[in-house]
Amino acid sequence: MSSRGPGGHSLVETRRLVLPGPGPTRRDTARLCARLARLYEGGATAVECDVGAVTAPDLAAVEVLARLRLTARGRGGFTVTGAGPALRALLGLVGLVELLGEPEEGEPAGGVQEGVEPDDPAV
Repeated sequence: MSSRGPGGHSLVETRRLVLPGPGPTRRDTARLCARLARLYEGGATAVECDVGAVTAPDLAAVEVLARLRLTARGRGGFTVTGAGPALRALLGLVGLVELLGEPEEGEPAGGVQEGVEPDDPAV
């Protein structure tokens, strides 16, 4: 999917990467990372990683997602969509819920500033 801005310039070229179900294995890591790199090399500026088929997540699935995030770093946008409750819980347990683009419990959402009162002391 792409959007065209004024003058016909491409704004965003989003591609989709689908993780296999019921859960990717460590053997899938290299293949999926290579596929992600090819998407960026082919002009994608953002990749949506669909994890909807991951119904039996384990630590291998967490490793695959973490390595995909590292592969995407510096190349473009990377979002994870379709995560079920089990994968969400596992990512929360290992402290990687940010892979889903959600703030960790007790953390403000990205781009949100806490209010400051005029008489608050400087920290």
